[in-house]
Order: sequence, then C-alpha cells, then structure tokens
Amino acid sequence: MAAAQCTTIGQTPSSAFPVCGTTVFTQNTVPACSNGNVPASSCGPYEAVNPFFYKFTCYVAGTLQFIITPNDLGDDYDWQLFDMTNATSPDEIYANEPGLFVVGNWSGTYGKTGAAPGHQAVIVCASEPNKSDPFSLPPLLKAGHNYLLLVSHYTPSQSGYSLSFSGGTAIITDPNEPALKTAVASCGGNKIGVAINKSVKCLSLAADGSDFRLSTPLAKITGATGVDCNSGFDMDSLVLTLSQPLPPGSYKIFAQTGSDRNTLLDNCGIPLATGDSIGFTVYDAQPTPMDSMAAIAQCAAQNLTLVFRKNIACSSIAADGSDFVINGPQAVTVKKVAGNCDENGLTHTITVTFSAPITTGGTYTITLVKGSDGNTILDECTQETPAGSSLTFNTSSSVSPLFSSQLKLGCKQDTLVLMHDGNGNANFWEWSFDDGVRFIVQNVTRIYNDYGTRSAKLVVSNGVCTDSSSQDFVLNNRLKAGFSSPAVICPEDKAIYVDSSIGKIAAWKWNFGNGYTSTAQNPPPQGYQQSTADKNYLPQLVVLDSVGCYDTAYGQLKVIYTCYIAVATAFTPNGDGLNDYLYPLNAYKAVNLQFKVFNRWGQQVFETRDWTNRWDGTVKGIPQAAGTYVWMLSYTDVDTKQQHFLRGTSVLIR
Repeated sequence: MAAAQCTTIGQTPSSAFPVCGTTVFTQNTVPACSNGNVPASSCGPYEAVNPFFYKFTCYVAGTLQFIITPNDLGDDYDWQLFDMTNATSPDEIYANEPGLFVVGNWSGTYGKTGAAPGHQAVIVCASEPNKSDPFSLPPLLKAGHNYLLLVSHYTPSQSGYSLSFSGGTAIITDPNEPALKTAVASCGGNKIGVAINKSVKCLSLAADGSDFRLSTPLAKITGATGVDCNSGFDMDSLVLTLSQPLPPGSYKIFAQTGSDRNTLLDNCGIPLATGDSIGFTVYDAQPTPMDSMAAIAQCAAQNLTLVFRKNIACSSIAADGSDFVINGPQAVTVKKVAGNCDENGLTHTITVTFSAPITTGGTYTITLVKGSDGNTILDECTQETPAGSSLTFNTSSSVSPLFSSQLKLGCKQDTLVLMHDGNGNANFWEWSFDDGVRFIVQNVTRIYNDYGTRSAKLVVSNGVCTDSSSQDFVLNNRLKAGFSSPAVICPEDKAIYVDSSIGKIAAWKWNFGNGYTSTAQNPPPQGYQQSTADKNYLPQLVVLDSVGCYDTAYGQLKVIYTCYIAVATAFTPNGDGLNDYLYPLNAYKAVNLQFKVFNRWGQQVFETRDWTNRWDGTVKGIPQAAGTYVWMLSYTDVDTKQQHFLRGTSVLIR
C-alpha cells in the first residue's frame, strides 16, 4: 500500500522548520507519509519516508555537526543535506539536479545518526541492519548559502526523535536582531503591510494586533495576520488591520509587548525591541503611474520589467500585451505581458516580452494604452493608470556574428577566405580555428595543405555587445590514384586491374605496358605476350578530377616464362648463383603445397609448404653428403582444383 502524501507542516520541503543553531528540536511523533524519492549521490535514489525538513542559512563558513537521537534506539533514521542556494523551488530535491547534494547517510544501522568528527564518508548507502557506519563526515558549509536538511524515518513506526546542532565551526544562527524594515499603507488606509528584516516565528504574533500601536489616535490596530503562516513556521512580513481608514498623511508604527506577553520573536527567541518603529504614508486615491523600470539588457533585449509604487491587479493586465505599445528605431511588437502575482492576485512588477530581440540601438518609448480587455491597468485601489503614460529606455545595436566564406579548392593546397561585414558598428574580431590558430582582424585567409573537416569560430564585438558563431568547412578534394593488380601471372593468364583511387574522380587513364590503354574505371582483363624469359611490366593509372588536378599510380607485374611445375634432377649448392637450391620450380599455381626431401636411408632432411623456401643441401647448417636424394611433392592446381602427387630423385653434386 502506497504511503499517504505528506501534508503536515514541516514534512514538505517548502514548509521546513527554520533552524536556530542553539535549539534542540524534538519531534514526539512522526506522521507516516511520503512525497517521493530523492537522488543520493552515488547511492539510491531513496524514498523520503515519514520525513521532516529543516532549513537554515550559513552566516560564517565552517563545519556542521549534528546528531539525531531516536526516542526508540531500535529505530532506523536516515538523512541528507542539500544546498538550496541556486534552487528555484524546494521541490528540486526530488529531481536529479546537480549541485544540490552536500552529504548524506542512508545506513540501515539502528540508533543515533548524524555528522560527526572521525567519520570520512560523504554518503553512506543503504545496507543490511547494523552493517555500516550511521555517521558521515561534517560537511563544510559556505557563508551565504541556504541549506535544507531531510530527516527520513525508515522504521515503520511513528516514534519520534530529537535533533541538535553543536560542535561545528559554522555559524547557522542569524546574528542580526529583529527590526521593522518597511511599512506600506493599502488602499483607503485601512490595512498596513509591514516587512521585517529577518524571519520571525508565526506563533509570536498576537492575532489581535496588540504587538503594535499607531502614532495617531485616528485609528486603532484591531488585527494582525502573518504572510505564509498558513503553510510555514516563520514569516518576514505581516498585514495589520485598522479600526477605520486613516486620512492621507504620514504616520508611524511602534512595536510593543502584545497580549501574548511578548513582541515578535525570531527563530532563536530573540525579541523585536519594544519601541522599534517604522514610518508609512497614506496617499490620496490617485492612479499609479508608470514611474520606473528595472535595468534593461543593452544587447538583444527581449523583455523589460516595469516597477510600480503600488501593487497592480493582475486581473487588469491583458496577457496578450495589448496594454502596451513600443516605438523606436526598430519596429517592436509586444508578444505577452505577465505580472509576478501573489496569492491576492497583486503584483509590484510587470514583465513585457517582445516578439523578437531589439537589435537596433537607440531610444525607445513604451506607452500604456487601453488593451483588448477595455482598460489600461488598475492598481490595488482599482485606480486606472491613464492611457498615454510612457517611459523611455535605451539599447545598443547588436552585432551579428554571422560571416561569409569562400573556399577555393586547389590541387596541392586549399584556400579559405572568411569575411565579416562589420554590421552593428563592430570594431573587434577574433577568429579561432580547430588547430589552435587565432587572428584578431576583420577578414582572414587560411591556406591548408591537408584534407578533412575544419572549423572556424568568430567572436565579434562593438564595444558593448558581443556575439559569436561557428562554421565547419569540408576540404574534400583529396585526389589519390591507386589500383590493385597481381604481382605475377603465368603467360596464359590475364591480369585483372581494380581501381582503388580516392577523390572526386572525373576520368581514368590506364596504360598497361602491353600496348593497350583504357579510360574505364575498372578496365577489362589484360593479356601479355609469351616470351622466352620472365618479363617485367610497369602498369600505370592517371586519375583526374573536375578542376584539372591529377595523380599517378604505378604497379609492378612480372609475366612468367612458364608455370609448369618441375623439380631439377640435380643441384650444386656451391654458392655460384647457378642451380644452388632444390625446390619445386614455377609453382605459381600451386596451393596446399608440401615438398619433402629424404636421404638414401629414408631420413627426412627438408620439408616446406612454401615453394619459394628452398633446400640448400644442409641440415641444421651442416652440409649433407653428395649423392642421390628422394623428393616428394603434393599440391592442388589453382585453375583445375586437381590434386597432384609427384615423386622423384635429385642428385646433390659437390
């Protein structure tokens, strides 16, 4: 049966307990649930079963030590630490996102677990019960990084545990004391939004608003609500409700001890000082102007972000972008518009996305108009910003990195010319090639003496905008003549020539040395006249391509006077170069050959299966006596496939 989805606050990554480094956390019971598996470095993935999560920030870099002590020491607890600094969502721990894993321990060993000195493992994988180390090495935390600790209760019970942080050199307790940061009055002045400089406990806020007082008797604070307290343990902003709207003017809010006998408390219990104050202004009801925008990209900008003094109702923004028009040196069409909307459907910013990047530099104007929804935009007070409101912004011209090329293929070398047109007021060019060569010029010429695929990259800039592009070039004009042919043929046979040339060949010119030529790629078999002695020929092939380049290959062919196989009746191994060896003569067409020689007592003195391996009249270097020797020869004729067995004698003469 699948475990239930986790819904208890603290059992999901987004509702993690905020950690105070000096506090011991006690969980008396662990509700049974699961939200899925988490990758565990070289282990797992493992199911985060019956989990609780803890979040904290490192304020001073150092090592982190902690210990998890089960209420029942026969329980198996696992844990893993994540670095969430660059994560866009706490739920990324369930994805295999690189860089999140820091350290973990999924040992099957019962009892205490955690990170402690003297232990070296960065990750301990799951194991049989009590078969591996339940402690991992203390991780080194980075200052300014945000971390999330998962505690998983593998044992199928709901018995709890305690979690304490101590002994490490890292500081994970916020050293700043709580203080009021900003206050903003809502429409009509009957609500005030208050921001705090750090997270404070939701439970330290008195619901009747008695933690605060106003500087004026014109209204009283009657209620207070923490933002996100329905789904978490801490908050950094809250909303105060007033007994009646305040008239336009400037006011202050003061912190005081509330009906719950405390002011606001941070996660370590440090109180917001009584008397701490922050000012705010109630404005006349009037439209919210388009008063500013966030910095826009100077190169190839494809969106801009408008910032408003008051919140804008997301429902009043035409998603198709028809609330805005943009004029400037380049025609710009608005593709879509979206706000960063909160749970109340309000946004402080609006992002306008263009159909295409702005590549022409200059001054542009964005103007508010009535959109397809019949209005411009409405603020949180339902005041409509007048049509015609506008803001200006500047961008720089983009540079296109695309370049043109001319490839001139030659017979011995190829010439590659690369050119950039200087668009976008480009004043810097850097060319880099796959062989490591670089140039800082607008146009470049390369000479290549080899072949294959070559690549070039151009980085171009106008001093503000920079872009790059790459191209591959195929130097495929290699021309190499080649052919295969027999080295030796018998006088009654014909030589077969097979072209093996490389390149884009347009013509073949053969000269076989027998008085015949051919222009076919693979010419007909060639015969050679019989002569009274062996004769050598030099066949030749010339190949040409379409641009007039050529290459020549030569071969060597010996036409044998005779291929009749015989064994001499006598031989004289005296080193004069005449009849010095005994062997089967002219065995060009013999396969599976075996030649043996025996002395007069029937002892074998020589054997070979290679007819060119000849007997020199010795055995192990010792000259044999003159006299008659018996030889035996067996072979198969290549043409007829007929087997032959011959026997005879030969006289060794000394």
